[in-house]
Amino acid sequence: MTTESPNPTSSENPPAPLVRLDRLSKSYSEAGQSRVILNQVNQEFYAGEFVCLLGKSGSGKSTLLNLISGIDAPSSGHVFIREGDREINLTRLNEHQRTLFRRRHIGIIFQFFNLIPTLTVLENVILPLELARTSEPQNDRRIHAETLLEQVGLDDRLNTYPDKLSGGEQQRVAIARALVHDPLMLLADEPTGNLDTEIGETVLSLLLKLTHEAGKMLLMATHALEIANHADRVLHITDGALA
Repeated sequence: MTTESPNPTSSENPPAPLVRLDRLSKSYSEAGQSRVILNQVNQEFYAGEFVCLLGKSGSGKSTLLNLISGIDAPSSGHVFIREGDREINLTRLNEHQRTLFRRRHIGIIFQFFNLIPTLTVLENVILPLELARTSEPQNDRRIHAETLLEQVGLDDRLNTYPDKLSGGEQQRVAIARALVHDPLMLLADEPTGNLDTEIGETVLSLLLKLTHEAGKMLLMATHALEIANHADRVLHITDGALA
C-alpha cells in the first residue's frame, strides 16, 4: 500500500519533485528468513516542504532515511533526486559516488548529534565544506560557518569543544553543520529525541525557521505526535508501507 503525494501547488504546471521513490523495497535476512522493512514504496517530496515521518521503533523510518541519503542501498526499486534540470538515480551510483553526492547535496541531523569531540564547534561546522573540497576560499568557509553559528545563537562558543555544550547546544551545532554546504534537502532522524520538551521545541522551531528560509525540503523521522502539528504533510510507516 502506498499513497501519492498531494499536488504542492494549484498551478497547472507544478514543480518537479525533489525526491521520487519508485517501488522502493528493503528487506533483511534474519535467522534464515526474509524480513521486509519497506515494500514497493512510491512517494514524492518537494522543495520547501516539511514532511514528518511517523512510526513506532523498528518500523523502518531510519531505513527510509538511509536509502534516500544513499547510506544504504535498496533491495529493489529506485531513489531519484533532482539536481537542477536533471534527475539523478541515486541507486544506480556505487557506494563511493553516493558518498560524494551526499556530501554535496544532503544534510543529515542525527538524534545523537554525532559531533567530533576533538574538533571545536567552528571546526565541526566547517568540516562538511572541507570534505566536499569546495572551491570556496578557507576564509570564506570560516565566515560562512560563523554566520550560521550566529543564526543558531552560538557565536560565543566557536572555540568550545562539544563536551562542554549542553544537549540543546550540541543539536544546534549539528543543525548548522547540516546546512553549511547548502544542501538540497535535510534528513533528520529523531533530532529532538534526546532533548527535554522545552529545549526540543526550541530546536525544532529553529530548524524549521532555517530550512523554510532557505527553501529546503526537510524530512523528519520521529515517533513524537506533537511534531506532526508543524508539518506540511505527515506520512505513517506501517508494515512496510507509507500512508
